[in-house]
Amino acid sequence: MQVEFRKIFGRDYEAEGRAPGRVNLIGDHTDYADGFCLPMPLAHITEVAMASAPAWRAASLTNGETLSFDPDGPARGNWTDYVAGSLLELKKSGIDVGPVDVLVRSAVPQGAGVSSSAALEIAVIRAGLALTGQMMADDEVARAAQRAENLYCGVQCGILDQMACAVGRSGEALLLDCRTNETRRIVIPPEFHFSVIHCGQERHLVDGVYNERRAAVEKAAQILGVAALRDATFGMTDQLEDQSIRRRARHVVCENDRVLAAVKALEVADAVRFGALMSASHQSLALDFEVSVEALDRLVSSAVRAGAYGARLTGAGFGGCIVVLVPQDDVPAWWARVSRENPAAWPVQF
Repeated sequence: MQVEFRKIFGRDYEAEGRAPGRVNLIGDHTDYADGFCLPMPLAHITEVAMASAPAWRAASLTNGETLSFDPDGPARGNWTDYVAGSLLELKKSGIDVGPVDVLVRSAVPQGAGVSSSAALEIAVIRAGLALTGQMMADDEVARAAQRAENLYCGVQCGILDQMACAVGRSGEALLLDCRTNETRRIVIPPEFHFSVIHCGQERHLVDGVYNERRAAVEKAAQILGVAALRDATFGMTDQLEDQSIRRRARHVVCENDRVLAAVKALEVADAVRFGALMSASHQSLALDFEVSVEALDRLVSSAVRAGAYGARLTGAGFGGCIVVLVPQDDVPAWWARVSRENPAAWPVQF
């Protein structure tokens, strides 16, 4: 990005950082309930170049904007908030980057539910660390990025996205325990092929809706007298009188069980079992957690009818992508069948 940086800012950059997007194979809306999830990094990368400057500026090669920002000021309601919040968290940890020029280039699709914001946060923090000559463990980078999104951007996300983007490795699924932040990498069997398909409807995640879902999960834990729904059982959810809260809790409790079962299926290369768990997860997200939309439901149904072992929405929902487990030798023919039924859909990663 040296040529682009020089063209926009008039000099060379001094440091850079990178991070991938992620797809969550199973385990959505469990991270803020101290639960389990199973993400995998994408091949798509966000890159950040940085140099010290007289004032704070950020440019995006994706949308062609160059904007001023200020980590010490209030959020501005645009993409620079992820840059500002990340640099502010570095400052809070004792690493004061100072005013910088920042250039962003990202191949991670925005509004697709594949963690474009987390990838940007991680890349900014890594560039800031490189600029100042400081070191920080990957899991600490993830936690700093999560705080940036929670505190500066106002989205009360769990640790899933940031940990997947910071700690995940190509070709491996990452079992994440969101209570302890312990991780275990699991090599994906060669016969497993995961495709990520955008439904054609951009994810419109209204922050208030996401925060409402989280509030319902936390309310359920409070009523049940547990620290988090990680500690609840399926039978306990019957004690919840409010039907909406009961459905939200039922999804989280059952999804945690599905993640652990999916890990076992992955370890023994049981694609049929893994696929069935993915499809059950989608039904739970659609009916109990109510974060799906018609375009996602239609694409999931088409994917399975066309021969996939299983499919589910991935990420927070409300549009964006599905992840599909497809027989390795059938991907082109499978996609031909699915795309005919879903002309607005497009492949993010085959």
